[in-house]
Amino acid sequence: MFDAKIRPLIDPILNRQGIRLAARGVTPNQVTLFGLALGLLSATMIALGAPGWALLPLLASRLADGLDGAVARAGRPSDFGGYLDIVCDFIFYGAVPLGFVALDPAANGLAGAVLLCSFYANGASFLGYAVLAEKRQMTTEARGTKTLYFTGGLLEGAETIGFFVLLCCWPAGFVPLAWLFGALCFVTAATRVLLAAKVFQD
Repeated sequence: MFDAKIRPLIDPILNRQGIRLAARGVTPNQVTLFGLALGLLSATMIALGAPGWALLPLLASRLADGLDGAVARAGRPSDFGGYLDIVCDFIFYGAVPLGFVALDPAANGLAGAVLLCSFYANGASFLGYAVLAEKRQMTTEARGTKTLYFTGGLLEGAETIGFFVLLCCWPAGFVPLAWLFGALCFVTAATRVLLAAKVFQD
């Protein structure tokens, strides 16, 4: 919901840093994989009972997620780079809730499973839409220059990161927050399916 509004504010900053990194020989894929490693470190720290400290690698991983595209724009973007980026994003999005389930399986298990299911549904609706948009040669730069077609929705990247930050700051609230966010994810997926039914109607 907020991604399109945030991009014009952060892209100029990221692009300047991306130029510097590219000039030093850093590749977009290296930044992507480094971001994933930080995200998995964050999830591991959550599982081991340190969600507060997990905020540091979590936020650093999202910074890397923004920088990889900036490095690509400063050099030569590739389809594989875009593919790797979205795969790593989805691994990260699944790892953080999994960390909270591992932290307290008895209390967080069901809510965590529902949350992950909602992520699965939301991801499927997003990627399926992107495939059909590519087939019809649709383009958009509302959320910056992307390899895939990005559709908007009630919940996007910014909201998800904010949700993860809230969980790390209030781990005791995981169950109600997971139920709420999961429900909103299902709503987001449903609205995207309805949009697809309208846009891709033959």
